[in-house]
Amino acid sequence: MAVTGRLGLLALLAAPVVGLLLPGWAGIGLAAAVLLLLVVLDLLLAGSVRRLRFARSGATSVRLGEACEVTLTVANPGGRPVRAKLRDAWPPSAGADDRHRLSLPAGERRVVTTRLLPTRRGDRRAARVTVRSVGPLGLAARQGSHDVPWTVRVLPPFHSRKHLPSRLARLQQLDGRNAVLIRGQGTEFDSLREYVIGDDVRSIDWRASARASDVMVRTWRPERDRQVVLVLDTGRVSAGRVGDAPRLDAAMDAALLLAVLAARAGDRVDLFAYDRQVQAAVQGSTELLPALVNAMAPLEPSLIETDARGMVAEVLRRTRRRALVVLLTGLDAAPLEEGLFPVLSTLTSRHQLVVASVADPRVAEMAAGRGDAEAVYDAAAAERVLAERRQVTARLARHGVEVVDAVPEELPPRLADRYLALKAAGRL
Repeated sequence: MAVTGRLGLLALLAAPVVGLLLPGWAGIGLAAAVLLLLVVLDLLLAGSVRRLRFARSGATSVRLGEACEVTLTVANPGGRPVRAKLRDAWPPSAGADDRHRLSLPAGERRVVTTRLLPTRRGDRRAARVTVRSVGPLGLAARQGSHDVPWTVRVLPPFHSRKHLPSRLARLQQLDGRNAVLIRGQGTEFDSLREYVIGDDVRSIDWRASARASDVMVRTWRPERDRQVVLVLDTGRVSAGRVGDAPRLDAAMDAALLLAVLAARAGDRVDLFAYDRQVQAAVQGSTELLPALVNAMAPLEPSLIETDARGMVAEVLRRTRRRALVVLLTGLDAAPLEEGLFPVLSTLTSRHQLVVASVADPRVAEMAAGRGDAEAVYDAAAAERVLAERRQVTARLARHGVEVVDAVPEELPPRLADRYLALKAAGRL
């Protein structure tokens, strides 16, 4: 039972009058009895909270940064009206506008709409619905809570979607739909033409050149129906924050752009997230983008070192034929030295590997600082980090690994460009 401020006001007004009629403690006792009687009467006349019935409907998913609405239908099967305050509680990260006023006559129902503006990815589950039913005098209220389950999945925002049209236009050029042919080692022969400076000498057709008056080269259309395997490292390195978000979020954005582009190119796209075990997987989905964002939405970085040997074994188990494997991880020297490098040759001997990493723009800013002694020390530390990343990149390149190292805003388009370059060169 909750007693409102009106009760205290009534007590202050009633006490002097009753005190004149019945001086002393007896008068005070009578005033308290009168007020208690009014409170009990108000409480008995308040609408029942326990008998209310609830049902939910509305949004079940929303992209991060967008708003959605969840409706709550409240039915009153009792014989008295309910005049109440209602709170539809959600976790703070759901960004819920959760407080409502409710006037519900007996035998009727009302719909309450809660607007959500989530601030984090993942599943946001409704907590409890709490109703405070106030009596007709406003002196007392009944309060109760009900479990009304509902879950809204907050999907990755896919900010890099804006880069898709320009990359699709380049893909159309590679496919020859804009009458542009490529030079490279694709498997689908297209035609012969005269050699020009810059052509790959491996494309020269010596038999055709012997029959012609000039050196002839073969042109190819880019290979289709290749396999692209995206691997999200959800271990410790993905938990580091760059700006306001963990590295994992930027890696997801890059993976989404590449996945959609590769699917439009006619390639098969698979994805799995891994640290010590598979955390999510999408394989051979016909509805690729919805499947990817739903699989990525609940992922969170794990504060453990990734088992690189197990991750490579999982890639080899899932991928029988030669494929493009894109590993989205960090370029920190120590984890790679102990994890990936010992098993790198096992992977690169069977697949084309691309390592994509999220760089912190703050490190480059610190490396340029020279304002005072502290800035110089920061610059030295930042330059050491940059030098280690360059060394790791060079070492990976010696193993035939393509490396894309970029800040969060630049990583998705640069990774997409690298894919297009590999496709144009016939290296998938």
